[in-house]
Amino acid sequence: MGDLLSWLLSFFLLVAVLAIVLYQVMCLADLENDYVNPYDSASEINILVVPEFVLQGALCFLHLVMGHWLMCLVCLPYLYYDVKVYTDRRHLLDVTEIFNQLPWEKKIRLFKLGYLGIHLAISIIWLIDEMNLADWMA
Repeated sequence: MGDLLSWLLSFFLLVAVLAIVLYQVMCLADLENDYVNPYDSASEINILVVPEFVLQGALCFLHLVMGHWLMCLVCLPYLYYDVKVYTDRRHLLDVTEIFNQLPWEKKIRLFKLGYLGIHLAISIIWLIDEMNLADWMA
């Protein structure tokens, strides 16, 4: 039962990270199409960057503590990238340079969406497997 709860918690953490990255992509797309001004878009994205990093770190730590070694290894490259970007102080968008950075930032977030989508699919498969195992044991 504890393993099932850990999979459910990891599922909800993963959905939260996915929602944050999807919102960032939507903000960048709105900026690209001139629906919002650069200051609003950059401030909305910058507010969500650190919570995204914290949720991803919590997800990796949860997998590590619960003994899901393979999923922890799947989380590590994303977590390493987040730590690297944060330590290099490149995690915030600059309002004055946002149009120059727009294609690169959008590409990064779309790559993150693909990575998180694959991670979510694997997580759902193992969650369903754990639910079937819990039903079989009961």
